[in-house]
This record gives sequence, structure tokens and C-alpha cells, in this order.
Amino acid sequence: MKQAYIFLGPEIGKKQDAIEDIRKKISKGKSAGDADSIEETVFYAGETEAITIANTVQNHSLFAQLRLFIVKNADQIKKKDAITIIASCMEELDPDTVLILTSDEFKLAAGLDNCCPKENRKVFYELFENEKNEWVRSFFRREGRSIDTGGVEAILEMVENNTEALRRECSRLLPFLPKDRSVTTEDIEKWLSINREISPFTLFSRIASGDVSKAIETLHTLLAAKERATGILLILASCFKKLREFLTLSKSGESNSFELKKIGIFAFNKGDYTAAARRYNAQAVDICLAITAEYDLLTRASGTALEEVLLDMYVLKILNPSVEK
Repeated sequence: MKQAYIFLGPEIGKKQDAIEDIRKKISKGKSAGDADSIEETVFYAGETEAITIANTVQNHSLFAQLRLFIVKNADQIKKKDAITIIASCMEELDPDTVLILTSDEFKLAAGLDNCCPKENRKVFYELFENEKNEWVRSFFRREGRSIDTGGVEAILEMVENNTEALRRECSRLLPFLPKDRSVTTEDIEKWLSINREISPFTLFSRIASGDVSKAIETLHTLLAAKERATGILLILASCFKKLREFLTLSKSGESNSFELKKIGIFAFNKGDYTAAARRYNAQAVDICLAITAEYDLLTRASGTALEEVLLDMYVLKILNPSVEK
């Protein structure tokens, strides 16, 4: 089996499903003990040197039966020597090692693409309107619920355009929605807004306004509600990527409601991005994304014991990225 994969595109949920399929595939046929011993490591290109990634991938483990390496933001592998190092690594993987390069972009450097078998390279595009509608309806059907057209449209207007965000928000809504009738627009608007009163989106709103004390307070509320650092940082990364697109549209004079809706900005959250755009330019947004990737690695490595301290540091850095406006 070819062990190198490239998964691209903005559809986060389907990419995660594809990675999960690979986890199942490489553990298939193994005993329970062996399957549990999959060693999984995540790198962020741009944060970790290519030579460090390659050395780690190519070093043998004395303990793990199977090893899975995921390199996120692989579009950041741009320098010729870095491309050569990673490409060589992709071509020389051990039978017990799988390497997956992922990115929200649609293409990587040609030197990387050419090292991956065509059947292992996939681009996950955003869902078409009819696909999004059917995804929401199917989710509710699987849960033994029904939802009317207005309810579906309300969810799609208020949630980011990817299946991971849809799955997360719909799952959070389920305990509050009626079981004895179809879910309506009013149900969704009521409970989705309440669920968002304290959520990672609230934290982004506090960051956008530059309110340090409220940002830290919101963060601690999230952690007290058992929100995991990885989930908080994933949503904030998504918000900053959306902010980068918002800045691009604003600069080009195309920030009309139609174009904004295409990137997931609506009337209910536009104020956050407008406020953030007053505090962050494009360079600052890129710095914030790099900081987010850094602290995702730190919190994963440290476990829950240091989550609060690390995330406090993260929020303070995000509120004051070292760049001039």
C-alpha cells in the first residue's frame, strides 16, 4: 500500500473523515493491542523545519507497531530545499509508516504533488447548496429527528460552510430541540444563539474587540465547561482565516453581502469581523494563525494540566501580535 497521502481543500469535515478512514485501514487486521499502539504525530509546516519532520518520520520507533504522521498547512512548504527533503521522505516511507500532507488550499508545490500516487491525492471542496441541505437533513434523520426547510436554512446561514462545523453545531443543538415535531426556523434561531452566548465564537468576538479581561473571562468559562483547547484553537484558526478573506474582500471593494455570505460572514457575525479588521491587517492575521498553530502543538504536548496557563498566554499574544498596523 502506498503510504503517502495529500488531502487539500476547505472542506474540513470530509478531510477528517478521510484521515479517520486511513486510521481504520492501517489498523485493519491487527490485534486489539497492536491497533491501540498507532503512534500519531502532528506537525505544522512553517512552524517545524522540514529536516526535523523528515528525521522524525524516518526514525524507527521501538514501541509503536504503526506510525501516522500528519503535516498540516503543507502549502507553507515552498522553499526548494524543504520541498526536496519532504519529497524524499514521502518516497522512502517504511511499511509501518503513513504520512499525510494537508492544507486548506487547492494545490501544493509540484515537487510534493508528484511524490504522491494520484489515487492518494484528494481535494475536498466546499459543499454545493443542495449537498449542504441534504447533509443537515441526513444528520437529523440519523438522530431520529425531522427538520423543516426553514430550520435547515437557518442552520446553514448561521454555521460555517464545512461539515465539521455543521456536525459540531448540530450536535450541540440536539439536547434543546423538540422530539415530537419538526424543528423550525424559530427553534434554530433561539437555541443556536443561546448556545453561542458562551462558545469559542464568543472568544473570537472578545478578541476582535480587543477586550482583554472579557476575553480571558470567556476563555476560563469555556474551559470550566470542559471545552478542549484543541477545539477552541481549531475554531479560532477558522475565524482568523475568515478574517483574512474579509480583509481581501474589503481591500478590493467587493465586501457586499453576497460575497461575504460565500465565506460564511452574515449579519449576525459581520460586526466581529469589522471590529477585528480595525485591529488586524493581513500580516497580523498571518502572525495570529502562526501563534494558533504553535499553541495547538503546545497544548497537545502538555495535556490538560497546563491548558489554562497556555491558553492565557495564547490569548494575550493574539491580542497583541508584534506587527505594526
